Amino acid sequence: MESASLLDKQEEARTTPSSFTHGVLLSTSVAVAGSFCYGCAMSYTSPAQSKIMEELGLSVADYSFFTSLMTLGGMITAALSGKISALIGRRRTMWISDVCCLFGWLAVAFAHDIMLLNIGRLFLGFGVGLISYVVPVYIAEITPKTFRGGFSFTNQLLQCLGISLMFFTGNFFRWRTLALLSAVPCAVQLIGLFFIPESPRWLAMYGRDQELEVTLKRLRGENFDVLEEAAEIRETVEISRRESQSGIKDLFQMRNAQPLIIGLGLMLMQQFSGSAAISAYAASIFDKAGFPINIGTTILAAVLVPQSIVVILTVDRWGRRPLLLLSSTGVCICSFLIGLSYYLQKPGEVQTICSVLLIVGIIGHVSFFCIGLGGLPWVIMSEIFPVNVKITAGSLVTVSSWFFSWIIIYSFNFMMQWSASGTYFTFSGVSLVTIVFIWILVPETKGRTLEEIQASLVRFS
Repeated sequence: MESASLLDKQEEARTTPSSFTHGVLLSTSVAVAGSFCYGCAMSYTSPAQSKIMEELGLSVADYSFFTSLMTLGGMITAALSGKISALIGRRRTMWISDVCCLFGWLAVAFAHDIMLLNIGRLFLGFGVGLISYVVPVYIAEITPKTFRGGFSFTNQLLQCLGISLMFFTGNFFRWRTLALLSAVPCAVQLIGLFFIPESPRWLAMYGRDQELEVTLKRLRGENFDVLEEAAEIRETVEISRRESQSGIKDLFQMRNAQPLIIGLGLMLMQQFSGSAAISAYAASIFDKAGFPINIGTTILAAVLVPQSIVVILTVDRWGRRPLLLLSSTGVCICSFLIGLSYYLQKPGEVQTICSVLLIVGIIGHVSFFCIGLGGLPWVIMSEIFPVNVKITAGSLVTVSSWFFSWIIIYSFNFMMQWSASGTYFTFSGVSLVTIVFIWILVPETKGRTLEEIQASLVRFS
């Protein structure tokens, strides 16, 4: 009996990795360099705004269009990213994204007119649109299932690190230097891609069985028995191929009405909470409130990464609905505090109170957004759609998210000119609607099978 038990343990050790290997660590590190670049691109326009407008003579409308071009470019490539990565592979897709981002950053850095500036920003959008899809997919496909959750969250962590870097270094470097610094992670990833393997799942999709097993050995270790995992990957790929043949018409059948409303609704309210505007225009938000820009952005930079780590460590202990409700409630209150700080703005003692309200509101807004609305809509989207329409639904919801983000980023400066307090009271109102929307329509999906989730989504069928 003891001998049999020992054999079982040895077999389990050979088929279940007890720790991640250098191959997984290297591959993940190279992949999330793209996420870091994405974070830099998101927040670059915040520290660069005043100097770019001054040196190139841009109007508010010009700069708003420049800032929002990234989301338009992202919307285009996000719609095609699934097909591109399936056709040419995850590594080549990341390579294309790096080329787009490198060209974009260099164009911005050396721009002397609005045309080259806008072209550079558009190419950055093309690059990050691909990054936003392919990096989390690649990480999920190369990591062992026992470590997949933690490794997947490194994508969000490195995005936050990129945002923090721009907020902090923007206090010391000019906008052209910032653009060149932001190109460094793209160059690092471009070189690193030559040293990491292709996704095992993609190799299985094209029947490259020998390469699949070699890659798994490289990722799991020489002593790991890869035959069982290779067989599981082939089986999963075959099931996906059989069950993912439905088109756009199938998505709009009545039985998919509630999942579609939930998916699109969460993306709409995620973007209309105003979080993207804080990333893109933090410096001008502080400036308009009379708060020192360098202090405000440094505080934000210091808070973003630690709070992301806290979320990574705690998010799986809570359900989706409680976190979304807590997040929406916090964003609602914090948006109201920011609006109140603008509304009460006057010289003297009241200004001190307003400054406190502003910094508490912004830090709280970013923190509460990160807890739920920042990432959970994407998790829920992957859980509520039936397998036969998941790819089509995912593409539609992703493009919608980029489009809603473009609306906010383009219109934000105009809204602030209309009324700074009114802008954030509006965001607060949207978050209040979000609470009601989640309470009524969004089901709890944690700990439930896809079949159980589908059974709960029958009210519109």
